[in-house]
Amino acid sequence: MRFPNALVPLLGFAAPSGTGKTTLLKQLIPLLKAHGLRVGLIKHSHHAFEIDHPGKDSHTLRMAGASPVMLSASHRRAIITEHPEPQEPRLDGELAYFDQAGLDLILVEGFKWEAFPKIELHRPALGQPPLFPHDGHIIAVATDAEPHPKPTVPCLDINDPGQILRFILEDFLGHRHP
Repeated sequence: MRFPNALVPLLGFAAPSGTGKTTLLKQLIPLLKAHGLRVGLIKHSHHAFEIDHPGKDSHTLRMAGASPVMLSASHRRAIITEHPEPQEPRLDGELAYFDQAGLDLILVEGFKWEAFPKIELHRPALGQPPLFPHDGHIIAVATDAEPHPKPTVPCLDINDPGQILRFILEDFLGHRHP
């Protein structure tokens, strides 16, 4: 198995920045939840980010050298771990830290170079080449126009979250609905 730390199905959404991955996911997640699925999400970022800020105790203690730092409250927790050396994260490594208890599905935004099932989002008008001809792990293409070359995997309407939902439920997860 390529991802020994994956305890539930992983489904990626791969596309260049600006294609609409987050926009589609924020529509799909409530639909998946309405069908009773418990959904987690891992998002790859190409940018450094801060979730705590100067002046906050957690930031002060992290800057003093504590790693990891956990912020915990009644509604949520966040764990901040510094990498000893800056490095591109690997999906399976991140899954080792991801609490998968109680999840039915993990959606992944990014990590498009990794070998796991993905739906490619493709907008030909953006002028970016499609990924599907070179990535055998793309299981569907969601697009707003006919891509060239024509995909050998299912082609979905990027503007129809219901159609993408049905693909995920039926084709990817194998759920059959009347």
